[in-house]
Amino acid sequence: MIRPGRAEAGFTYLLLLFAVAAMGLVAAGTAELWSTLARREKEQELLFIGNQFREALRRYHDAVPDARPRHPARLEDLLLDPRFPGVRRHLRQIYADPMTGQADWVLLRQGERIVGLHSRATGQPIKQGGFAKRDEGFAGAASYADWHFGSAADAGTDPAPTAVIAPSASPTSPRPLAAPAPR
Repeated sequence: MIRPGRAEAGFTYLLLLFAVAAMGLVAAGTAELWSTLARREKEQELLFIGNQFREALRRYHDAVPDARPRHPARLEDLLLDPRFPGVRRHLRQIYADPMTGQADWVLLRQGERIVGLHSRATGQPIKQGGFAKRDEGFAGAASYADWHFGSAADAGTDPAPTAVIAPSASPTSPRPLAAPAPR
């Protein structure tokens, strides 16, 4: 004979199992949503930082009308333009790539001069359309590395990519830059 209290205990245990399983599903869905939102935010930051570099390269190019070099040899030249006797800045800091968390940009060069850069990240972007006019070429990109920022990307030329460990590394003196402090 089954006592009434034991049958009720079985149903309570079963309901508790279902409740724990449901909470697990909700937690997994929330984690996936959070991850997607974080990636979207990093994409927006990559677009902002990439366009800061693009504008700095454009300003560097347009700054001197004579025969001096039109593109920087190092990213640091954007921080303090060596072509002028006084202080001339085209960029406030060398930004870290938000997708990798490090200042490990791949530089696009024509000869020894930097004409653009892109992220080292190979993940597929969530954003596939709806870009600003200056970034329309990014629509349908297979990876973040296809988002090229710089005068070469805008002009449609095909510069040679140069892998760079740290933006301040030059062929003669590899010296890593400190990444900016997290916000």
